[in-house]
Amino acid sequence: MPLWLAVPAVVSLLITAGYPTVVGVALAFTRSSLARPLRAFAGFDNFVAAAESVAFAGSLLRSAVFAVLATALSVVAGVAAAVALDARGGRFGLLGTVLLLPMVTPPVSVGVAWKLLLAPVGGAFTGLWDVLGMAGFNPLGSGAGAFSTLLVIHAWQWTPLVTLLVYAALLGVPAELREAAALDGAGWLRTLRSVVGPQVAPSVLAVAMLELVIAFKVFDLVVVVTSGGPGVSTTVASFEVFRTAFRGSFEVGTAAAETLLLGLVVGVVLAVAGLVTRRARDAER
Repeated sequence: MPLWLAVPAVVSLLITAGYPTVVGVALAFTRSSLARPLRAFAGFDNFVAAAESVAFAGSLLRSAVFAVLATALSVVAGVAAAVALDARGGRFGLLGTVLLLPMVTPPVSVGVAWKLLLAPVGGAFTGLWDVLGMAGFNPLGSGAGAFSTLLVIHAWQWTPLVTLLVYAALLGVPAELREAAALDGAGWLRTLRSVVGPQVAPSVLAVAMLELVIAFKVFDLVVVVTSGGPGVSTTVASFEVFRTAFRGSFEVGTAAAETLLLGLVVGVVLAVAGLVTRRARDAER
């Protein structure tokens, strides 16, 4: 009976994940365009073209840098917010609810809202720049500024997820451990560092892995806020795949190969992160 109950979920996964994966692999090994997919077997030609693409190599590097920096920002801010909520005595309250709002907002809506806020003419931040003596400042006008802005927006959107998961881990720390530390004369900071920290460290590492995947997949914000510019400064791998498939030459086969290579890179990163997480858990045991 338990196996039969799993049938709907298995069928759903086969339709929503299995079928697109099979089609993607088929496209990667064939000469395929947007108008004429699966024309002829191409072997590894599409992978060679993807590997030799300077644009794709650059986008992979930008994706890796973005993912690492975005994960660091989100995890640091999320852990700090979770600790602050925990210090309130376990009361999530209105503040906690407000903190979750960015996470439940559609990414496209987030991008549109921030683009309106940052508009050089009529944007809500225009007055702020004037007050700070930065009249005419446009954070999206330079490569470094646009890249940094995307980092801030992404961290603003996904920090609540880190906060929620780490906060749940903090609630799971046995009260006896905190009480024992208090009896031994440990202050709040010492208790946090020596007692609570080791208890929630595996959860923090797991959340960091999840955030790393989310950051590697960023696409909506790039499309809405910067369209990959200025130049190619914010053209991450997912956006480069989109450009290869749906703009210019419409090389769907090459785009599918780029997608698989991106998945391979993400898989390697996750494997390393998973190894670190397992070692941390083993050390805790």
